[in-house]
Amino acid sequence: MSGTVRWGVLATGGIATTFAEDLRSMPDTEVVAVASRTDASARAFAERFGIPRAYGSWAALAADDEVDVVYVATPHSAHLEAASLCLEAGKHVLCEKAFTLNAREADRLVKLARDRGLFLMEAMWTYCNPVIRRMTELVRDGAIGDVRTVQADFGLAGPFGPEHRLRDRALGGGALLDLGVYPVSFAHLLLGEPDRVQADAVLSPEGVDVHTAMLLGWSEAGASALLNCSIVADTPQTGAVTGTKGRIEFPRGFFYPERFVLHRPGHDPEEFTAPASGAAGAGLRGMQFEQAEVVRALRAGETESPLVPLDGSLAVMRTLDAVRDRIGVRYAADDLG
Repeated sequence: MSGTVRWGVLATGGIATTFAEDLRSMPDTEVVAVASRTDASARAFAERFGIPRAYGSWAALAADDEVDVVYVATPHSAHLEAASLCLEAGKHVLCEKAFTLNAREADRLVKLARDRGLFLMEAMWTYCNPVIRRMTELVRDGAIGDVRTVQADFGLAGPFGPEHRLRDRALGGGALLDLGVYPVSFAHLLLGEPDRVQADAVLSPEGVDVHTAMLLGWSEAGASALLNCSIVADTPQTGAVTGTKGRIEFPRGFFYPERFVLHRPGHDPEEFTAPASGAAGAGLRGMQFEQAEVVRALRAGETESPLVPLDGSLAVMRTLDAVRDRIGVRYAADDLG
């Protein structure tokens, strides 16, 4: 693919707004169409961002011949439907996280994309962040020895009323899929898929988790991860990885960091920061990094990103499924064959 990469945005909520704002910084890319379930919402979004075409149906966007790649920004309960619609219409897809409601749905999406030879990526922007990429390089090169523990948390205080999407079981509500996906993905990035999963949670009257604690284990690596997520408590939102020769600590906002500190015995603490060209800054929220990775992959003719591999997204969904099994949270989609 050469020339301008033409994006379609499917859904018009807060995350779609952030995506459209950050995309303005990207050269040779533009949003050419937006879709919502209503004409009014699509038109309002289009007017705000100067988007030429607005559709009151997802199908109309999928059928637009001038759209190269679609960003799916719906709640995760609709990811399978929306992303499948676009893939079946021949569109490349960047799909928000959590990738789907469960691993079975994620597997269907991945198989569809691979069968069609189309690009598909979970929008795990953390993996594309230059500071996270520098951290993984250091860990891979042995800067802290063998990884033994990972700690990460992401919690918001709310309050979120019963009517809020985060407490709506029909929309895949709960802390785990919306916020817990970040610490779980952070642990997967460093250690891969765990072979032991323990969890405890507090559930809402609607049957979704408002706070979940997870203990993941990797027998062969001799490692463990202690992870938390919440929609009732403003947690530190920090991350840390400890190895046999040192540790790396991320301050608040570990999932979109601009710096981390490397601690090693016999050395002064070393702070690593994003280069000026790689920092969020300038009013950007950090989504430009995943956007750049999608554009790079499309222009290279790749159908999967090495930074956010589909097999990795499937593994994360399996871990999230295992956690939900332990805490007793089920969605209607779990009962479908």
